Amino acid sequence: MYLGCGIINSHATNDDPSIGAEIQTEIETELKTTPFQNPPDNETVFQVSKKLCRDCFPESMKFLFEHNLVRARKGLLPLVWDTKLKNYARSWANKRKADCALEHSFADGQFDLGENIFWGGGPGWNATDAVTAWAEEEKYYNYGANSCAQGKMCGHYTQIVWRSTKRVGCAKVLCNNNDVFMTCNYDPPGNYFGERPY
Repeated sequence: MYLGCGIINSHATNDDPSIGAEIQTEIETELKTTPFQNPPDNETVFQVSKKLCRDCFPESMKFLFEHNLVRARKGLLPLVWDTKLKNYARSWANKRKADCALEHSFADGQFDLGENIFWGGGPGWNATDAVTAWAEEEKYYNYGANSCAQGKMCGHYTQIVWRSTKRVGCAKVLCNNNDVFMTCNYDPPGNYFGERPY
């Protein structure tokens, strides 16, 4: 298993044309009326995620639920599943199918989305594995110093819990060599140098 995260420098727009104004209002109302408990109750997180993942397939729902569990533990608002981000992730995952190379979809600093990538040897890896691996980097993140432990990665975790991130879309592909490649994209992105995630 190996992970990769994208750290970028420019903000993307907060407007999401894939979610109509009526649905966006409903989501905002839902977030205000269904606060996460402290500590979060998995069923509450699941029900909120389900409402924020319209017409999702089970795999998409699993990606969203796992992200929102991590965010709920920090008292952060849940992410909304975004079809455009999923389609972008799907396009990149399909390009990685031939080689399963752990590569980002953009050159460093040249894209307006956050991105976490995951590779697992063999076919048995799933959305929970990827998000759990990224979230486990929390142990390497020092909030007071706003830095990762020396020689360790924590940017996947900080992207998941970035307070201003609102939307996520992910994809998984079984590569030609029978390994698994997964990617998630985030808007607005996180991991801005010198800023804390929450």
